[in-house]
Amino acid sequence: MLSSSSFSLGHQLQLQMEGLSVADADLVVYVHPSKSGKVSQAILRELSSLLFKFNEAFDGVLLAYDVNIQDKQAKILSGVHPYFGLRLKANLLLFSPKSDMLLEGKVVKLSRESIHVIVLGFSSAIITAQNIRGEFKYKTKDEEELFASRSHKRHVIKF
Repeated sequence: MLSSSSFSLGHQLQLQMEGLSVADADLVVYVHPSKSGKVSQAILRELSSLLFKFNEAFDGVLLAYDVNIQDKQAKILSGVHPYFGLRLKANLLLFSPKSDMLLEGKVVKLSRESIHVIVLGFSSAIITAQNIRGEFKYKTKDEEELFASRSHKRHVIKF
């Protein structure tokens, strides 16, 4: 199991799309002694279990990681017997969108009340009518539903 209390982010590098960042992290992974023969495999399994799920310690979704085991000697943890802890350094690719960020996605459904999108190919999002910018007006053109900008004629959102 991963220790969230030992998680600390170093510097974060902002990527092209808002909401994506690369972070350096110091982690501690607790491994059961039965896995002592395959420690690397146990660590990778633990980190892989965190992929594509929201994690409060990371304040986002872990998309990818590159790990470097710091400890060559594991330490038996008092009070957490029989687990032993290993310190890791990891580079993490995190997705943590916030309000008013600019994200790119693929429109999968569109109606007068909402726009449904898939962001980064895995995360679904819904933009409700009250959150669609006022410059966009819902239209049907040639039996196709779309939102068209009133100020930029070529700027449209369609399925």
